[in-house]
Amino acid sequence: MSDIAIEAEHLGKFYRIGCAESRHQTFREALIEMASAPCRKISRRRRPVDETGTGDPHSIWALRDVSFRICQGEVVGIIGRNGSGKSTLLKILSRITEPTKGRARIRGRVGSLLEVGTGFHSELTGEENIYLSGSILGMSSMEISRKFDDMVAFAEVEPFIHTPVKHYSSGMYMRLAFAVAAHLDPEILLIDEVLAVGDAAFQKKCFGKMHEVAHRGRTVLFVSHNMTAVQMLCNTALQLDRGQLVASGDSKSVISAYLAESGNIPAEKDWPPESAPGNEEIRLLSLRVSAEDGNRSGVYQSQCNLFVEMNFVSNTTHSALCVGFDLVTSQGETVLRSYQTDLPQDEWLKAGKGDHHWRCIIPGGLLNAGVFYVCPRISMHNMYWIVRMEGAVQFEVILNHGASPFWASLDSRSRPGVISPVLKWKSVAVP
Repeated sequence: MSDIAIEAEHLGKFYRIGCAESRHQTFREALIEMASAPCRKISRRRRPVDETGTGDPHSIWALRDVSFRICQGEVVGIIGRNGSGKSTLLKILSRITEPTKGRARIRGRVGSLLEVGTGFHSELTGEENIYLSGSILGMSSMEISRKFDDMVAFAEVEPFIHTPVKHYSSGMYMRLAFAVAAHLDPEILLIDEVLAVGDAAFQKKCFGKMHEVAHRGRTVLFVSHNMTAVQMLCNTALQLDRGQLVASGDSKSVISAYLAESGNIPAEKDWPPESAPGNEEIRLLSLRVSAEDGNRSGVYQSQCNLFVEMNFVSNTTHSALCVGFDLVTSQGETVLRSYQTDLPQDEWLKAGKGDHHWRCIIPGGLLNAGVFYVCPRISMHNMYWIVRMEGAVQFEVILNHGASPFWASLDSRSRPGVISPVLKWKSVAVP
């Protein structure tokens, strides 16, 4: 038992969804409300918890009967769709919230990266915020001083370290906040989707830092929707679904099964405007994959051009808007990411206010046989995500290009590799 770092036994977290109370119109009503408050609290405590979660429409089990053990030095990914209970689990393990049922045993100093920027104050300088945030995250003043230069260098904000952070750009703010959190030195590190900060270069640096921490023998729990990152960083994985632990094992197997569960996802998806993914600036109304000839069956020949079409409504005009998608295999490997800003700047598609229908062409002869998922990505570049979904639509590719007698005997009709382009060969003179 001494090698167990985290042990969860039948963890459950129950929430009652409150309803807004009417304001008291008179002083007398306010006094009655105040006098009866202790009685209501006692009544709530005595009220039985609905074990099924179906008896009370204003209640929900965020976690239910979750049990697992994690050994010291193990790197574990936690995956699942939005609302599956991932963040709730990390909050319980971080002692931010108490479980309704069950218990969790933690052996070792815990560091949590649950929300980048916790403890930052806009009126304080970058230097002052490093000490403030570091203290909140559990670092001593001596430890912060020892790592101060490394944090500043990592965040790449040396010229502005004595400037109040309210004058920082969003990217600078996030880089500095992550730098503080990333330089914790705990025995157990809990990470909740924090590798999505900054630009591509800084995200790569963040991932490298987390990889370094994970391979120094620290116990790491990593929550992310990025299946490639989970597979690269984690040895094992846990999958949550509607608050329950539904799968555990090596990360590749769990991720493959998780993506395979979405096997009935069609090649097109429409959302009602009032509940479409996004925010008040941008709403993604539809996403579909079709062949050049209009085929929307979801099964396409590899030699055909494919269209990825995104229909969205915009209530703003912003030069930093990036609209695109990730293409992911059934094993969770990212094949490519494409934005409209990949083109030369004078060819960028720009979205003013109103409806927009944009199309990206995946050239025929590129993809190998297999099942692929389209994950929409809409953001304000280097600032924040607007839409970031996993596996919204899927399609299958059947290999019918690059025919060769050497591959004809393969039952899978697939060549090695995620892509299968036909490259040109020729004989050249020896220089």
